Parts: sequence; C-alpha cells; structure tokens
Amino acid sequence: MTNYNEQIKAFYRAYLEQNPQAPQTYTAWSFGGDDALADELAELVVQGIKTATSSNHLLYELENEPVPEPGLHSIVFDRAGNPRAVIEIIQVEVKPYKEVDETFAFKEGEGDRTLTYWRSVHEPFFTKEMVEIGRDFSPDMLVVCEEFAVRFIAHK
Repeated sequence: MTNYNEQIKAFYRAYLEQNPQAPQTYTAWSFGGDDALADELAELVVQGIKTATSSNHLLYELENEPVPEPGLHSIVFDRAGNPRAVIEIIQVEVKPYKEVDETFAFKEGEGDRTLTYWRSVHEPFFTKEMVEIGRDFSPDMLVVCEEFAVRFIAHK
C-alpha cells in the first residue's frame, strides 16, 4: 500500500470499523489542478452534490496505471491533506471527450451543472494536461468517466 500519512490511515481505519466488509486497500488524492479547487470539489463531494469525476485516459497509459474500476475505495482530501470523505467507484466508462453528456456533467456537480459549463472548465484543464505531455487536445481524446458513492464523511 502507498505510504499515506497517519491522518489518512486513521481516517480509513475509522471507516473500516463501521464497514468491516470494505476492502483493506484504497487510494487517497485530491481533486482539481489547484488548491482552492481541491477544497471546493471536496466540499461538493461531502455535500453529496459531486458524484462523478473525469480524467484523461492517456495519463493512465503513460504512467502505466490501471484505470479505476468499480469497487475501488478512495479517500478524498482537501488542499491541506485533511481527509474529507471515503468514496467508492460504482461505474466507470471510457469514452471520447465529445461524447460526455448532460447527465454526466450534472453528476460532476460543478458550476451550474450543465454540459456547457463542464466543457468550459474541462477543455482548458485537459488542454493543459495534453500540452504538458507534448500532445494536443482533441474532442476525440478518451476520458475516464467515473461515478462514485460517498461511503464515509469526516465530521468537522
């Protein structure tokens, strides 16, 4: 297992105490490309507004990482590394960027939850990622679309 800090480990142990059937392995990460966005999106998860996320499929290939699968548990943390929630992936679909639809955009929970808004923030985000690896953004690029359920929330 990855070497997570003690706060992350303790958070998952607390989750396991209430959910002993949950897997012993998990990932931990924050959303977004900057600190403020990490906090904002983690809060949307905690509030139950954000129930989906998307990522650049090519990065999984280049980093030789497996695409997330249903059943994967993850801790979402904020910019300070504080765990906010445990989520479980319930559905994963890899599709071209141009095929992401209104329903998925709504589940992402960001902005006004429309596909227009989703594209207005994700195209620049994916463009930046592609430029960093010497590629160009394309509406045909593959996107990993994950839907998740919140299983455990940190109490403030």
